[in-house]
Amino acid sequence: MLKTFRKGGIHPPENKLSAGNKIENADLPNQAVVLLSQHIGAPALPVVKKGDQVKTGTLIGQASGFVSANIHSPVSGTVIKIDTVTDVSGYKKEAVFIDVQGDEWEQAIDRSETISDTCNLSGKEIIEKIKSCGIVGLGGATFPTHVKLSPPPGMKATILLINAVECEPYLTADHRLLLEKGKEILIGTKLLMKATNVDRAVIGIENNKADAIDHLKKLAADYPSIEICPLKVKYPQGSEKQLIDAIIKKQILSGGLPVSVGAIVQNAGTVFAVYEAVQKNKPLIERIVTVTGDSVTQPSNFRVRIGTPVNEIIKASGGIPENTAKIIFGGPMMGKAFSDTGIPVTKGCSGIVMIDRQKAFRKSPKPCIRCGKCIGVCPMGLEPVSLMNVSEFSLWEKAEELHIMDCIECGSCSYTCPSYRPLLDLIRLGKNRTGNIIRNRVVKK
Repeated sequence: MLKTFRKGGIHPPENKLSAGNKIENADLPNQAVVLLSQHIGAPALPVVKKGDQVKTGTLIGQASGFVSANIHSPVSGTVIKIDTVTDVSGYKKEAVFIDVQGDEWEQAIDRSETISDTCNLSGKEIIEKIKSCGIVGLGGATFPTHVKLSPPPGMKATILLINAVECEPYLTADHRLLLEKGKEILIGTKLLMKATNVDRAVIGIENNKADAIDHLKKLAADYPSIEICPLKVKYPQGSEKQLIDAIIKKQILSGGLPVSVGAIVQNAGTVFAVYEAVQKNKPLIERIVTVTGDSVTQPSNFRVRIGTPVNEIIKASGGIPENTAKIIFGGPMMGKAFSDTGIPVTKGCSGIVMIDRQKAFRKSPKPCIRCGKCIGVCPMGLEPVSLMNVSEFSLWEKAEELHIMDCIECGSCSYTCPSYRPLLDLIRLGKNRTGNIIRNRVVKK
């Protein structure tokens, strides 16, 4: 029997339209707009100025704290300005604008196709290399990887879990990486095992990716400490708490970290980026992005330079279909809708999904019928209807008591609600307000 997590979960249509399409290199943009905040934590500080010449891989933003990440130029050319630009959140963020001139790379970066499987660095040196190359979680959360690999005092990892689940509908970037860069992902896994000083790793892959499971199992025959674990298809299994529950049957207490149960979780795309950073000295300057939708002419998986305008990769997939009502940055369950396709691709952009009018249409909310479906599908065991109600009436103290901060914003509650209540919308609002109150309380202490 296939493993999965215990609480809640749903089964939305998979719509993996681009799963059979190999990764293509997207064209270089004429201008790259590189945000200095592409990660959880403090924004990077610019270390270049207008008029500076940069190469592909040049450091342009220095991490400004422990929970921060370096930013490197994804292109070669001239810095024309450092200014603000609206990102997918709708807020203005500082960015470096670079006019692209050719594609000259930093000499230290190994651009060869040769697969390197030897590493003489210590665990600490591997983490330092990951930090210097600006690697962050590529599953969407963008948490700086070097921080995740450095557990708090008194905590120690005993197992490394690789998240190759990709449970979001439509997205296939990780699936293609497993098929096309499987050897590198296994080497990256070994590097992370060395960095975390663990002797066992498990790569979790949902069973709808049978070709990737078979491919990785064959490759893993040479890596006895790495197990390939097929998982039952269920959303949101890609969330790290659900993945931990599915694979090692341990549940994390409210407010706890994965390492509290001995686990460190890394996304498959992150593992490949770690391989390139450590073995090729390559900073995180590009990523795989799925561009797809039911009416998209050419659903595709692109290797895209960070800072490329979204409209350029949409054009490469055949353009925006006429019946498109909504464009999503990320997956349809947890991603964000946006209206300006000129926004740049960032480290956290796993996909661009174009939703048809019929699917995007949101029915008018009706009164709650007290069916309890939202409670039954919540993977965190919360009461979404109660969290929505306290958020709607600004009862922040009650929201904290009901553990609103444990919500992973997966959207399962809204998806299953027969009354079309705006559960996730209001819970996100409540979580934001409650989080601010908690942080202010900590600062005052």
